[in-house]
Amino acid sequence: MEVQETEVQTDRVLTIPNILSMARLLGVPLFLWLILRPEFGGPNSDVWALLVLMLSGVSDYLDGKLARRWNQISRLGRLLDPAADRLYILSTLVGLTWREILPLWLTAVLLAREVMLLVMVGILRRHGYPPPQVNFLGKAATFNLMYAFPLLLLSDGTGWLASLAEVFGWAFAGWGTTLYWWAGILYVVQVRRLVKADTAAD
Repeated sequence: MEVQETEVQTDRVLTIPNILSMARLLGVPLFLWLILRPEFGGPNSDVWALLVLMLSGVSDYLDGKLARRWNQISRLGRLLDPAADRLYILSTLVGLTWREILPLWLTAVLLAREVMLLVMVGILRRHGYPPPQVNFLGKAATFNLMYAFPLLLLSDGTGWLASLAEVFGWAFAGWGTTLYWWAGILYVVQVRRLVKADTAAD
Protein backbone atom coordinates (compact mmCIF):
# COMPACT_ATOMS: atom_id res chain seq x y z
CA MET A 1 0.00 0.00 0.00
CA GLU A 2 1.15 3.56 -0.54
CA VAL A 3 2.82 4.98 2.55
CA GLN A 4 3.54 8.65 3.20
CA GLU A 5 7.15 9.66 3.75
CA THR A 6 6.24 11.26 7.09
CA GLU A 7 5.31 7.91 8.64
CA VAL A 8 7.90 6.34 10.96
CA GLN A 9 9.71 3.26 9.70
CA THR A 10 11.13 0.51 11.84
CA ASP A 11 13.93 -2.02 11.28
CA ARG A 12 11.98 -4.75 13.06
CA VAL A 13 11.60 -7.97 11.10
CA LEU A 14 9.13 -10.06 13.09
CA THR A 15 6.07 -7.87 12.89
CA ILE A 16 2.56 -9.11 12.11
CA PRO A 17 2.48 -7.29 8.72
CA ASN A 18 5.86 -8.77 7.74
CA ILE A 19 4.77 -12.27 8.78
CA LEU A 20 1.67 -11.89 6.57
CA SER A 21 3.87 -10.79 3.66
CA MET A 22 6.20 -13.76 4.22
CA ALA A 23 3.22 -16.11 4.25
CA ARG A 24 2.09 -14.61 0.92
CA LEU A 25 5.53 -15.35 -0.53
CA LEU A 26 5.35 -18.96 0.67
CA GLY A 27 2.00 -19.28 -1.10
CA VAL A 28 3.51 -18.50 -4.51
CA PRO A 29 5.04 -21.95 -5.25
CA LEU A 30 1.94 -23.62 -3.77
CA PHE A 31 -0.30 -21.63 -6.08
CA LEU A 32 1.83 -22.44 -9.13
CA TRP A 33 1.87 -26.15 -8.26
CA LEU A 34 -1.91 -26.23 -7.85
CA ILE A 35 -2.58 -24.42 -11.12
CA LEU A 36 -0.22 -26.67 -13.12
CA ARG A 37 -1.28 -30.04 -11.65
CA PRO A 38 -3.61 -30.90 -14.57
CA GLU A 39 -0.75 -30.33 -17.03
CA PHE A 40 1.27 -33.09 -15.37
CA GLY A 41 -1.49 -35.67 -15.11
CA GLY A 42 -2.78 -34.62 -11.72
CA PRO A 43 -6.36 -33.73 -10.73
CA ASN A 44 -7.80 -30.30 -11.42
CA SER A 45 -7.03 -28.13 -8.40
CA ASP A 46 -8.31 -24.79 -9.69
CA VAL A 47 -10.60 -24.29 -6.69
CA TRP A 48 -7.66 -24.64 -4.30
CA ALA A 49 -5.53 -22.37 -6.49
CA LEU A 50 -8.27 -19.74 -6.38
CA LEU A 51 -8.47 -20.08 -2.59
CA VAL A 52 -4.72 -19.44 -2.26
CA LEU A 53 -5.06 -16.41 -4.55
CA MET A 54 -7.98 -15.06 -2.51
CA LEU A 55 -6.06 -15.49 0.76
CA SER A 56 -3.14 -13.66 -0.83
CA GLY A 57 -5.41 -10.75 -1.69
CA VAL A 58 -6.76 -10.61 1.87
CA SER A 59 -3.26 -10.68 3.38
CA ASP A 60 -2.13 -8.00 0.91
CA TYR A 61 -4.85 -5.71 2.24
CA LEU A 62 -4.22 -6.59 5.89
CA ASP A 63 -0.44 -6.17 5.95
CA GLY A 64 -0.64 -2.55 4.82
CA LYS A 65 -3.65 -1.78 7.01
CA LEU A 66 -2.11 -3.27 10.14
CA ALA A 67 1.30 -1.74 9.47
CA ARG A 68 -0.21 1.73 9.50
CA ARG A 69 -2.61 1.14 12.40
CA TRP A 70 0.01 -0.46 14.67
CA ASN A 71 2.92 1.77 13.54
CA GLN A 72 4.77 -1.29 12.24
CA ILE A 73 5.80 0.12 8.86
CA SER A 74 9.19 -1.40 8.16
CA ARG A 75 11.89 -1.24 5.53
CA LEU A 76 11.60 -5.01 5.09
CA GLY A 77 7.85 -4.71 4.61
CA ARG A 78 8.31 -2.16 1.87
CA LEU A 79 10.41 -4.73 0.02
CA LEU A 80 8.28 -7.80 0.77
CA ASP A 81 4.93 -6.31 -0.27
CA PRO A 82 5.78 -5.41 -3.90
CA ALA A 83 7.94 -8.55 -4.21
CA ALA A 84 4.95 -10.74 -3.27
CA ASP A 85 2.71 -8.85 -5.71
CA ARG A 86 5.14 -9.33 -8.58
CA LEU A 87 5.79 -13.00 -7.82
CA TYR A 88 2.06 -13.77 -7.74
CA ILE A 89 1.60 -11.99 -11.06
CA LEU A 90 4.59 -13.82 -12.54
CA SER A 91 3.47 -17.25 -11.29
CA THR A 92 -0.07 -16.63 -12.54
CA LEU A 93 1.24 -15.57 -15.94
CA VAL A 94 3.33 -18.72 -16.16
CA GLY A 95 0.47 -20.99 -15.09
CA LEU A 96 -2.26 -19.46 -17.25
CA THR A 97 -0.01 -19.15 -20.30
CA TRP A 98 1.15 -22.76 -19.91
CA ARG A 99 -2.49 -23.84 -19.83
CA GLU A 100 -3.21 -21.59 -22.86
CA ILE A 101 -5.80 -19.55 -20.94
CA LEU A 102 -3.76 -16.38 -21.46
CA PRO A 103 -2.41 -15.56 -24.93
CA LEU A 104 1.35 -15.34 -25.27
CA TRP A 105 1.21 -11.71 -26.46
CA LEU A 106 -0.44 -10.53 -23.22
CA THR A 107 2.15 -12.36 -21.15
CA ALA A 108 4.90 -10.74 -23.21
CA VAL A 109 3.40 -7.26 -22.72
CA LEU A 110 3.23 -7.67 -18.93
CA LEU A 111 6.70 -9.22 -18.68
CA ALA A 112 8.18 -6.42 -20.82
CA ARG A 113 6.97 -3.95 -18.22
CA GLU A 114 8.71 -5.93 -15.47
CA VAL A 115 11.96 -5.97 -17.45
CA MET A 116 11.67 -2.20 -17.89
CA LEU A 117 11.30 -1.73 -14.13
CA LEU A 118 14.30 -3.97 -13.44
CA VAL A 119 16.38 -1.74 -15.68
CA MET A 120 15.11 1.34 -13.81
CA VAL A 121 15.96 -0.22 -10.44
CA GLY A 122 19.47 -0.96 -11.73
CA ILE A 123 19.90 2.67 -12.80
CA LEU A 124 18.69 3.91 -9.40
CA ARG A 125 21.14 1.63 -7.57
CA ARG A 126 24.03 2.94 -9.64
CA HIS A 127 23.13 6.43 -8.44
CA GLY A 128 22.69 5.33 -4.82
CA TYR A 129 18.88 5.45 -4.71
CA PRO A 130 16.56 2.74 -3.35
CA PRO A 131 13.88 1.16 -5.58
CA PRO A 132 10.87 3.43 -6.19
CA GLN A 133 8.00 3.06 -3.73
CA VAL A 134 4.78 1.41 -4.78
CA ASN A 135 2.31 4.15 -5.67
CA PHE A 136 -1.48 4.14 -5.78
CA LEU A 137 -1.56 3.62 -9.54
CA GLY A 138 0.70 0.58 -9.30
CA LYS A 139 -1.49 -0.86 -6.55
CA ALA A 140 -4.62 -0.24 -8.63
CA ALA A 141 -3.02 -2.06 -11.56
CA THR A 142 -2.12 -5.02 -9.37
CA PHE A 143 -5.64 -5.02 -7.90
CA ASN A 144 -7.17 -5.27 -11.39
CA LEU A 145 -4.81 -8.02 -12.51
CA MET A 146 -5.35 -10.02 -9.33
CA TYR A 147 -9.08 -9.94 -10.10
CA ALA A 148 -8.53 -10.72 -13.78
CA PHE A 149 -6.45 -13.84 -13.31
CA PRO A 150 -8.83 -15.87 -11.11
CA LEU A 151 -11.75 -14.86 -13.33
CA LEU A 152 -9.88 -16.03 -16.42
CA LEU A 153 -9.05 -19.26 -14.61
CA LEU A 154 -12.76 -19.71 -13.90
CA SER A 155 -13.49 -19.09 -17.59
CA ASP A 156 -11.59 -22.29 -18.45
CA GLY A 157 -14.77 -24.31 -18.24
CA THR A 158 -18.32 -24.51 -19.54
CA GLY A 159 -21.63 -22.95 -18.63
CA TRP A 160 -22.91 -19.49 -17.83
CA LEU A 161 -20.48 -18.95 -14.96
CA ALA A 162 -17.48 -19.56 -17.21
CA SER A 163 -18.91 -17.22 -19.87
CA LEU A 164 -19.53 -14.48 -17.31
CA ALA A 165 -16.08 -14.95 -15.79
CA GLU A 166 -14.52 -14.61 -19.24
CA VAL A 167 -16.22 -11.25 -19.90
CA PHE A 168 -15.29 -9.71 -16.56
CA GLY A 169 -11.87 -11.39 -16.55
CA TRP A 170 -10.86 -9.78 -19.84
CA ALA A 171 -12.26 -6.44 -18.74
CA PHE A 172 -10.11 -6.46 -15.60
CA ALA A 173 -7.14 -7.72 -17.64
CA GLY A 174 -7.47 -4.81 -20.06
CA TRP A 175 -7.75 -2.21 -17.30
CA GLY A 176 -4.98 -3.81 -15.27
CA THR A 177 -2.55 -4.02 -18.20
CA THR A 178 -3.17 -0.37 -19.11
CA LEU A 179 -2.68 0.81 -15.53
CA TYR A 180 0.35 -1.48 -15.12
CA TRP A 181 2.12 0.19 -18.03
CA TRP A 182 0.96 3.65 -16.97
CA ALA A 183 2.47 3.12 -13.52
CA GLY A 184 5.64 1.79 -15.16
CA ILE A 185 5.98 4.88 -17.35
CA LEU A 186 5.55 7.10 -14.27
CA TYR A 187 8.38 5.17 -12.62
CA VAL A 188 10.57 5.84 -15.65
CA VAL A 189 9.77 9.57 -15.45
CA GLN A 190 10.56 9.52 -11.72
CA VAL A 191 13.90 7.77 -12.31
CA ARG A 192 14.79 10.19 -15.11
CA ARG A 193 14.16 13.19 -12.85
CA LEU A 194 16.23 11.74 -10.02
CA VAL A 195 19.15 10.87 -12.29
CA LYS A 196 18.97 14.27 -13.99
CA ALA A 197 19.01 16.06 -10.62
CA ASP A 198 21.87 13.86 -9.46
CA THR A 199 23.87 14.62 -12.61
CA ALA A 200 23.20 18.36 -12.28
CA ALA A 201 24.40 18.30 -8.65
CA ASP A 202 27.71 16.79 -9.77
